[in-house]
Amino acid sequence: MVRIAILGATGYTAVELIKILLRHDEAEIVALTSRQEGCPPIASVHPSLHSRLDLPLENLGPAEVASRAQCVFSCLPHGVTASLVPHLLEAGCRVIDFSADYRLDSPEVFAQWYGQKHADPERLGKVVYGLPELFRSQIIDAPLVANPGCYPTSAILPLAPLLRAGLIEPTDIIIDSKSGVSGAGRTPKLTNMYTECNESISAYNIGRHRHTPEIEQILGTAAGAKVEVIFTPHLTPMDRGILTTTYSRPVGNVSEEQLLDLLRETYAEEPFVRVVDHLPATKDSVDTNFCDLTARIVRGRVLTISALDNLVKGASGAAAQNFNLMYGFAETTALE
Repeated sequence: MVRIAILGATGYTAVELIKILLRHDEAEIVALTSRQEGCPPIASVHPSLHSRLDLPLENLGPAEVASRAQCVFSCLPHGVTASLVPHLLEAGCRVIDFSADYRLDSPEVFAQWYGQKHADPERLGKVVYGLPELFRSQIIDAPLVANPGCYPTSAILPLAPLLRAGLIEPTDIIIDSKSGVSGAGRTPKLTNMYTECNESISAYNIGRHRHTPEIEQILGTAAGAKVEVIFTPHLTPMDRGILTTTYSRPVGNVSEEQLLDLLRETYAEEPFVRVVDHLPATKDSVDTNFCDLTARIVRGRVLTISALDNLVKGASGAAAQNFNLMYGFAETTALE
């Protein structure tokens, strides 16, 4: 039984993670942290956990967390986890970080996109990116795993095999994504209010979304060359889910059948990637850890379409996959 602490347990990804871990026979949640005063029970913040988990939300320091837990899932905001990770690792904990603190290799790039100096810059470039389909062997022994962003997962899974095989150009890639409102987190924002976002789709952070360098970095690793993307996210009036369409230029004569055959071959043994003939829809993968994807050729361009649940495969489900790999459990445990 692995003792688990969840830092920042009041958000959407945290409650999704808790629900997954409650189904896991080898996981025991022993600590939940929050800055809320009075140590309220977790069910007061997430009523769906009533009678399922009887733990308080506590404001614990890293030493107190490490004294109770072997594995720490950090659902804290960007910039916070990096100040805690050195202490947790030194105390012998293994950490799965949901924030972007360790996804990028360069402290300068992190500062440029996140507007703050990195608290643990020497560790950047040495942390395993937690996308099992690409980095499974490195995840198994990793003390610290950087859980991927939800948008990047939806773009990287369909594009990485095509870039690795040299079937598409690594530059001039357009990524168009639509996400449910839960992707913006639980902190109240005007744009996320029901009357603001219902019956309306809007683009945001064009040319400056923080997932851009993450996508380019991981796809660059797959391509073995510099990758440049134009990434445009959209807020969509639904609770959860991401639909991503990418547009790229083929290298030479590439057929639709060739694209689909490559994707099927790449993901044939992957438990949570489904290469489909139809056009994926978010409803098909909601509340699951699946990413559904396909490919088309339209007027000389290669299109990929993917759909996943931003709170599961895009966050907590991927974290559970990583946890299973790190502790030697079947990768699908608690996720099927």
